[in-house]
Amino acid sequence: MKATSLRNADQDEIDRFCDALWLEDGLAKATLDSYRSDLSRLAAWLQTQHLEALLDARSETLARFIGVLAQETRASSQARYLASLRRFYRWQVARGRLALDPSLKLVNPARASRLPKTLAERQVERLLAAPDLSTALGLRDRAMLETLYATGLRVSELVSLQLFSLSLTDGVLRALGKGNKERLVPLGEQAIDWISRYLTEARPAILGARQSDDLFITQRGAAMTRHAFWHLIKRYAATADIAADTLSPHVLRHAFATHLLNHGADLRVVQLLLGHADISTTQIYTHVARERLKSLHAQHHPRG
Repeated sequence: MKATSLRNADQDEIDRFCDALWLEDGLAKATLDSYRSDLSRLAAWLQTQHLEALLDARSETLARFIGVLAQETRASSQARYLASLRRFYRWQVARGRLALDPSLKLVNPARASRLPKTLAERQVERLLAAPDLSTALGLRDRAMLETLYATGLRVSELVSLQLFSLSLTDGVLRALGKGNKERLVPLGEQAIDWISRYLTEARPAILGARQSDDLFITQRGAAMTRHAFWHLIKRYAATADIAADTLSPHVLRHAFATHLLNHGADLRVVQLLLGHADISTTQIYTHVARERLKSLHAQHHPRG
């Protein structure tokens, strides 16, 4: 859809809504940008179709919009748009701008069950061993990979870690997750050892005379971006002979959760470690673990 200059009233409503989300819920910029983009697309479509304004949209009109999206986007994208519309109109009802919520009757699109990509334990070992430990950057990368696999952090949480986020003495780190929610995550001996080596041998060499509070730094002396770390994972995966179709930016987070469950961890413990607000989000990893067990049974059982 081509960029359309929105009606002033619609633009004002979107701005007020996003400002409220930022002030009241402390949502991240990327999340706010997503809400803004979704609502702007609806407002632009209403305008180009010569339909009602954003606050006057009827249930039937919103259903038509979702129908248009169904022809252009995947079910997962449609579900995201629906979530944005529902939150926007629910907020308008709460503040007294609307008497009825026009999004109430909208139906979620059918979504194919998609399991997160993960790695077998031997693949993780190969990935962790891929960096060149004779270089400072290689030692940094090994420490980052070990930390990610030991903690199940999101990539965004990993690259935003500060020196003060870490307590090697206590063996924990403090992660700042979605919605600015903090949680303490244990590190484990291997990760502690590699982080200690990085802090002693590699970080001073990379940083030089510069100062930085960021834990994992680049040659610029600043924190690494999520995209840069994703490129690192892809490069090391190639070195470790891991197929590209098994990768995702969160592949070690998925492996962390799946391997914990494979070894008998309680689902609610995994939920806390991952920072999931809802245990239903964590439950998908039980399906991954179960599929892995079925695959092993079929491969090794004489009657498989």
